[in-house]
Amino acid sequence: MTNTATLRITEIFHSLQGEARATGLPTVFVRLTGCPLRCVYCDTAYAFSGGELYSIDDIVLKVATYQCDRVCVTGGEPLAQPNCLILLRALCDAGCEVSLETSGAISIAEVDQRVSRVVDLKTPDSGELSRNDYDNMDCLTPHDQVKFVICSRGDYDWARLQCDRYRLYDRGCEILFSPSFGAQDATELAGWILQDRLKVRLQLQLHKLLWNDAPGH
Repeated sequence: MTNTATLRITEIFHSLQGEARATGLPTVFVRLTGCPLRCVYCDTAYAFSGGELYSIDDIVLKVATYQCDRVCVTGGEPLAQPNCLILLRALCDAGCEVSLETSGAISIAEVDQRVSRVVDLKTPDSGELSRNDYDNMDCLTPHDQVKFVICSRGDYDWARLQCDRYRLYDRGCEILFSPSFGAQDATELAGWILQDRLKVRLQLQLHKLLWNDAPGH
């Protein structure tokens, strides 16, 4: 069935997943344009505006040309475009293994359950703490992931508190602690995690280590 609904797209490219559960695995990235947040550590400001309009059918066809079943829909903030929900469903229907990278500022309740939702809960030093939609924590399942970008010891302590407050360990979702690139020393963060016996995954951004976060990677 033809789907002519459109989305504004910054880029579609094939690379290695640099974050979350699928780190290191070949993945097609669909980067949607636009974001209502302005996190201090944002590394995709080029996706705030511009982009080109694609129909959902054209996006699915473009993804298929890479002959890779793993797809990550990202931004910007992809859920800021309501038709993102249609795209996620269409990619799942096409047989793709789909993940969604979202800021956590917009409800994930209507996202197709086949999608692994990677929810970035904003820490105090992100500058966007007030934008968190904490109702999203009740939507998390073992298929999902929740990420904290850690800029300081204060961010770490806050993130640790949220894990307890929202019983994230009991939900079975994967919990990712990621040092903010250039702000928080990864070795120091690793030491805190080990000292406190946290059941979280230390996440380094592989794409920055390999390609210095150049667009298209």
